[in-house]
Amino acid sequence: MNTRTLIITTWLCLNALLAGAQQQPNIILILTDDMGSADVGCYGGTTVRTPNLDRMAAEGVRFTQYYSASPICSPSRAGILTGNHPARWNLTSYLQTKKGNAECEQADFLRVDAPSMARLLKNAGYRTGHFGKWHLGGGRDVKNAPSINAYGFDEYSSTWESPDPDPLLTSGNWIWSKTDSVKRWDRTAYFVDRTLAFLAANKGTPCFVNLWPGDVHTPWVPDEMNMNRMPKGAEGQRQFEAVLAEYDRQIGRLLDGLRKLGIDQHTLVIFTSDNGALPTFGFRSGKYRGTKLSLYEGGIRMPLIAWQPGRIQAGQVDSISLLNATDLLPTFCRIAGIPGRTLPKTDGIDRSGVLLGVPSSGDRTFFWEYGRNNTSFNYPKGRNRSPSLAIRDGKWKLLVNADGTSEELYDLVEDPSEQNSIAARHPRTAARLKKRLIGWYRGLPQLPAGSLSARTNR
Repeated sequence: MNTRTLIITTWLCLNALLAGAQQQPNIILILTDDMGSADVGCYGGTTVRTPNLDRMAAEGVRFTQYYSASPICSPSRAGILTGNHPARWNLTSYLQTKKGNAECEQADFLRVDAPSMARLLKNAGYRTGHFGKWHLGGGRDVKNAPSINAYGFDEYSSTWESPDPDPLLTSGNWIWSKTDSVKRWDRTAYFVDRTLAFLAANKGTPCFVNLWPGDVHTPWVPDEMNMNRMPKGAEGQRQFEAVLAEYDRQIGRLLDGLRKLGIDQHTLVIFTSDNGALPTFGFRSGKYRGTKLSLYEGGIRMPLIAWQPGRIQAGQVDSISLLNATDLLPTFCRIAGIPGRTLPKTDGIDRSGVLLGVPSSGDRTFFWEYGRNNTSFNYPKGRNRSPSLAIRDGKWKLLVNADGTSEELYDLVEDPSEQNSIAARHPRTAARLKKRLIGWYRGLPQLPAGSLSARTNR
């Protein structure tokens, strides 16, 4: 082999390697806790300036029709990790004590035989990290929840609501303490630091990171002065605004850190939230009706921003594509080059083209359930409390209780705020959607109310 042939062969091999690497970008999923649909400036928020999140949207693509899998924490997170409706794994509300879980007719933790995007990506050559809130089992009196490692994560650091919390964050037996080494207001910075350190230590190897901060969930503790004044935390608007401003600053630190590491163009960053806001102070849900714990749009329609300089065209706003949290598993796997035929069955679909900036209207049907009884699910109060089931089919959204009562139908194109039910004007549409929705619900595995023995059986 002559010198010229050797050079060409080497060049071709290098390009092949680079091409292979480009098929497996780093993937970071930022999952905000309890973020309102209008908290961020680029989504219409005006109360708190969010220049870094607005910059992220300006440099990427912002979606306006993305939905969480549930209006509350644990099932929402399960929907992301598994690609399944969370009720398929008997998660219906936030995970808590064994008694509370039984009253919510749910399991004590996400089973390890559920699909896991981390496990799939790890098997495809990724290094995997989870930094932030877990809340898929462990904490309180649940002592038998599997380790986070069991779901496919190589490295992790988590908070009190997890099987093995980080001691720097959990000096006491509660969500936070004045004696924590990493103070409440520094937690997002800590998780950003852990994320950047993980990426730096594994540079050259594709990485998947769950960056799941506890902000902007109550209690809001923006600084030491507030901590000393209100040792159990606060739920006032001023404290919320301070926490959101700091949270935005940390997102900016993450993006700048990726650039400093020289991996920004090889890293896909997704920003979203697990569910809607509570309290809302009258503005955090924007034009949408509903809050956290509600199946109205304010509880489940969330911000979603995708960012990857050099791969995603800057400045896009996608108001066409319908996306669901259950889409993230098949989408990330496709981006990582994992063949679709090898994936477990999911309720989501591959939306990699959409996520990377190519809108697709496509007919989509989404289902939700929240509120299996009137005791454990007796929230929120007033007009934001929704019926317990919901379906979105194209422009139509129907809500109804599992027993068939309280039927509401909305045209989300004409009435995105869900102010006026038109079920009486469109009885055939309402009947069709109601039959489909209740049929879906009856096909889910359900635990008997108060059953302790059935909790780990599917």
